[in-house]
Amino acid sequence: MEKLKSALSGRDEDEESGIVTQISDATTLSWSTRIKGFLICFILGVVLSLLGSFLLFIPKNGLTIFAILYTVGNILSLSSTCFLMGPCNQLKKMFAPTRLIATIVVIVCFALTLMAALWWQIAPLAIVFCVLQFLALTWYSISYIPFARDAVKKCAGSCVA
Repeated sequence: MEKLKSALSGRDEDEESGIVTQISDATTLSWSTRIKGFLICFILGVVLSLLGSFLLFIPKNGLTIFAILYTVGNILSLSSTCFLMGPCNQLKKMFAPTRLIATIVVIVCFALTLMAALWWQIAPLAIVFCVLQFLALTWYSISYIPFARDAVKKCAGSCVA
């Protein structure tokens, strides 16, 4: 069976495979494992974001807890797609020219939210960065839907005009 697999993949048995190929072959996940990983990571991200939202109104440290859980939850949800397409492919798609600005804005919003809550400890600023984080993630997400950004731009333009 292994001979057939190597013949169909175009590799000879005598040919030594490179380290990248060996690592890729050793770490390949089945489709069901990928789906399970995606669901676990995504659901955990959503739960952390919601938990952070519920803990926002705790006196004294509520904002800090909210900012951390909300941001970590969003990072987990975003990285859950690595299970579906692989981390390298995910990074290639994230930093493709059509998504480059959206990706940079999302990453900057993650950093600014955490800095406002943990380092600067300015509550209103952390809330503003959380809202910006939500908007940036929404804009990034719709970049995967063909013509969705154009539709949103036209809709917003007609609402303003």
